[in-house]
Amino acid sequence: TSATGCLTEPNNPHTRACRAAGLEGLTLHGLRRSFKSLTEWLEVPVGVVAQIQGHKPSATAEKHYTVRPLELLRLHHERIEAWILEQAGIVFDAKAAPGGLRVVAG
Repeated sequence: TSATGCLTEPNNPHTRACRAAGLEGLTLHGLRRSFKSLTEWLEVPVGVVAQIQGHKPSATAEKHYTVRPLELLRLHHERIEAWILEQAGIVFDAKAAPGGLRVVAG
């Protein structure tokens, strides 16, 4: 981590976590690519997905005319999360445990 507490090299903790979980070949890039691909099933607007992933707006309309409040991004993100858990066969009630990190087991 840096002096501000931010991750400077996210691959290091990711690699350690994967090693501890016995996962091989799971990259941050692969996770981001999978996230983007899976959102196609939910027809989430491309601009919303890009913004959730931290990309800068690329088109004029995105840069100057589209304003997305954080609450709107949260709604889409929670919908994506619920769908991914459902597809994995994991039963989870977000309303029973709102906010924060969630531990799930399948």
